[in-house]
Amino acid sequence: MRNLFKSRLGRILPILAILGPGIISGSVDNDAGGIATYSVAGASFGLSLLWVLFITTFSLAITQEIGARMGLATGKGLASLIREKFGIRWTTFIMVVLLIANIGTIAAEFAGIASALEIFNVSKYISIPLSVLLVYFLVTKGSFKKLERLFLLLSVFYLVYIVSAFMSHPNWGAAVGSLVRPDFSLNKNYLITLIAVIGTTITPWGQFFIQDYVVDKKLTKEDLNPERADVFFGSFITNFISFFIIVACAVTLFVHNITIADAKDAAIALEPLAGKFAGILFGLGLLNASLFGAALVPVSTSYVITEAFGFESGLNFSFNEAPEFYGLFAFSLLIGALLVIAPFLPLLQILFFTQAINAVLLLPILVFVYILSNDKKLLNGYRNSRLINIIVIITFILIAVSSIALLVSQFLPQ
Repeated sequence: MRNLFKSRLGRILPILAILGPGIISGSVDNDAGGIATYSVAGASFGLSLLWVLFITTFSLAITQEIGARMGLATGKGLASLIREKFGIRWTTFIMVVLLIANIGTIAAEFAGIASALEIFNVSKYISIPLSVLLVYFLVTKGSFKKLERLFLLLSVFYLVYIVSAFMSHPNWGAAVGSLVRPDFSLNKNYLITLIAVIGTTITPWGQFFIQDYVVDKKLTKEDLNPERADVFFGSFITNFISFFIIVACAVTLFVHNITIADAKDAAIALEPLAGKFAGILFGLGLLNASLFGAALVPVSTSYVITEAFGFESGLNFSFNEAPEFYGLFAFSLLIGALLVIAPFLPLLQILFFTQAINAVLLLPILVFVYILSNDKKLLNGYRNSRLINIIVIITFILIAVSSIALLVSQFLPQ
């Protein structure tokens, strides 16, 4: 019996060592901007946007799998491959796109921290500076492995949204049915929410993060199957949680015609309808997600950009060894925080509209990912299958058509 246990444990431990990139990358998609977007989607449009989650689950799984596969097959990050294949000019263009998208996302994380702590009457002028210091020292003073364990632990906290949804007593049949029943509208508010849902699920930074992560963990081609399972599970759990956030807000706020300004308002509004405990859980989940994202997105930003231009990058280097990496990390934190502290920028606009911008900025990145992942010379037997290419093309078309429809809707009477 003991030998059997050791044998099974011997098979499980290597798999556990590989797990992490897909789950963490997927979990951070449910960051402050994501929670705010799903809350607004549920409160404003009920269950009618759940069908988007069904589609983006496949899109997220496939795009993340492509990144993991390219990292395993080449041992290089996406930024390095773009530089080698397309040259420094296209690399600079993509890095500018990524920086704009990521600064918006980082600002959204700090806006989420401010929103969550305002529930407990803590001013953003106190919470933001303290959270910047906390994130900076957490990242710079800890090791990569410790951060990975912390991020995996924090991922478990998203289960609070499932509890909040069940406490709201929804019609589960209607909710599940809405997943496979598309409900499209040319209403401009509906369209921008649709694009925001896509942009908060499939993010520009996530495409770079997953590939850099598997490279940084020194995974190899032999790890493809367990890493693919890790990515697919992470993508599923991401939208699984998103489903419950939308449902919780739809069956409480939407049916009572309660509008919200941000995710904090969703937490407060839930209390009289689903119970104070549900509201507190919702708020604590927002705080957890915001801190999670505020640590991970700036690290990913500095990692990718310094890698793209050949500088030393990574938490395993000291400040003296990688000043560009740590300098860009600090810069990202400060700019993101200052955008939130600025009195002329409402938290909702930061949280919500940055996600819509993410979707539009994702389009050129998907073009490069598609070309690279079909390169015979680069990947040999690890190129995309026909099915994967179809899903990537459908994802691109969905984002492009939604963006065009949003533009057209601006000139239509509402």
